[in-house]
Amino acid sequence: MDLKLDGKRALVTGASSGIGREIAQALAREGATVVVCGRNRERTEETVTMITEAGGKALAAVGDLTSDDDADAIAKTATDALGGIDILVNNAGGGSESGDSALKWHEFTPEKFHRSYDLNLVAAARMVNRLAPAMCERGWGRVINISSSVGKTAMASLHHYGAAKMALENYTLNLSMDLAKQGVTVNVVVPGLILTDVAQGFIHYLRDSRGWPDDPAEIQRRYTVEVFPQPVPRFGRPQEIAAAVTFLASPLSDYTTGATLRVDGGMTRCL
Repeated sequence: MDLKLDGKRALVTGASSGIGREIAQALAREGATVVVCGRNRERTEETVTMITEAGGKALAAVGDLTSDDDADAIAKTATDALGGIDILVNNAGGGSESGDSALKWHEFTPEKFHRSYDLNLVAAARMVNRLAPAMCERGWGRVINISSSVGKTAMASLHHYGAAKMALENYTLNLSMDLAKQGVTVNVVVPGLILTDVAQGFIHYLRDSRGWPDDPAEIQRRYTVEVFPQPVPRFGRPQEIAAAVTFLASPLSDYTTGATLRVDGGMTRCL
């Protein structure tokens, strides 16, 4: 299927690894020129190289989106190089710092909540405020925010992260009401547990802590059957998130806005 992305200009935050890298590559394969945004210069430029060596078009923009100055610089890099951005994918974020998953509810300090909201919600708003006005002026654009199933799932853990991602989904819905009449759609993709490098480390932790066999497929099956049951008995793949994002980025999705697209193996049980 032709997703009609030839000539479109995309910026993907958090694209130096994992889901963001896969999204950047998928958009480039469909013909978009991609601004690869990340905090680590080496990994960010590595994503650019992967895209260009595959025949795509990409450039790097390095910075920390919890900083207004860095957000300004990233937006300027993108607009100076390409003349504007048509597709903004807000993927940058993070679940925790080292050890956060083991914290009890009363150990989540206000500072941790502030940091999580800044990284998972405010960073997205920073880029929207800098890039979406020009989309509205041109009469076409896409904003796609990446949330997490943790936002809607009771895990008795990661209280700061779940709250921030739920706030991102509310922000997405509200923003969609403002921008639709100007030709800009705003949607959110909600991944479940995705098989990134971080998840590979989690697999090793499950193997060691639970005495499970050294078989990644069996560990995934047991986790999704015994620990957090879900209909699809495996972790997701980054390319499955990228497929959802490329559809929402496409002109074929003109009639879709304010939507929450869950790609989580059925983990989330709510309307």
